[in-house]
Amino acid sequence: MFRNLTPMVKTLLMINIGAFLAGEILPYDFQDIFGLPFYKADTFRPYQIFTHMFMHGSLGHLFGNMFALFMFGPMLERMWGSNKFLIFYMVTGLGASFLYSVVNTVEMYHLQEAVSAYMANPGPDAFGNLISKDLSFAYNSYYDFINSFYDNPDSHAAVQKSIELARGALYYKMGIPLVGASGAIFGILMAFGMLFPNLELMLLFFPVPIKAKYFVALYGIYELYAGILNQPGDNVAHFAHLGGMLFAYILLRMWRGNRYNSRY
Repeated sequence: MFRNLTPMVKTLLMINIGAFLAGEILPYDFQDIFGLPFYKADTFRPYQIFTHMFMHGSLGHLFGNMFALFMFGPMLERMWGSNKFLIFYMVTGLGASFLYSVVNTVEMYHLQEAVSAYMANPGPDAFGNLISKDLSFAYNSYYDFINSFYDNPDSHAAVQKSIELARGALYYKMGIPLVGASGAIFGILMAFGMLFPNLELMLLFFPVPIKAKYFVALYGIYELYAGILNQPGDNVAHFAHLGGMLFAYILLRMWRGNRYNSRY
């Protein structure tokens, strides 16, 4: 099975797995160093635009992405060649982070506006609404303080503490890094569905064969739904996945329009 791996897929597997193991062994937080936070975060560095694609948050996250690369990548690399496959991988990965960053910028703008509005008119009810609606990821951490704030609504110290906590939650949100090869992987899935639309796949979580085009379409619809829903506690970058698929579609359309790639 492993003998069928193509050179670039093998190289990407080694880089991703090696980076994960290094992060587990070395006494550094690789996600904070190499992950991609919001561009206004204190931890943002330009190189993270590239390095975040080779970081993973957990063994399960790594396994899911690398398994998909292992399964679908070699067929595309054999069709395109190693250099072109690498270009596709990088473009879709960067495209994924671009779309994610655009959506994240809009979200951060609204969060900044909400925190600023609270600072102008602080109070227990306003703080509870801010945390439950706009900064829900911090609700459990701030639960005890919210209750104590309701008990002492006129306390100047409590008001100042609430402002500090609101700012802290905002800065924390800005610093949460985007990590993973998922954008490029979803680009690969999109390409596979476009180039081999009628190839039937047998998936572990779907007990009957499904054509690649339907699998990709359903997956894309789910990611769009989950991204718009944006449920509290959902730390999956759905719009990054959609960005990988979108840029894969654009790139393939461009290549199909090129005479050199008329075979597609």
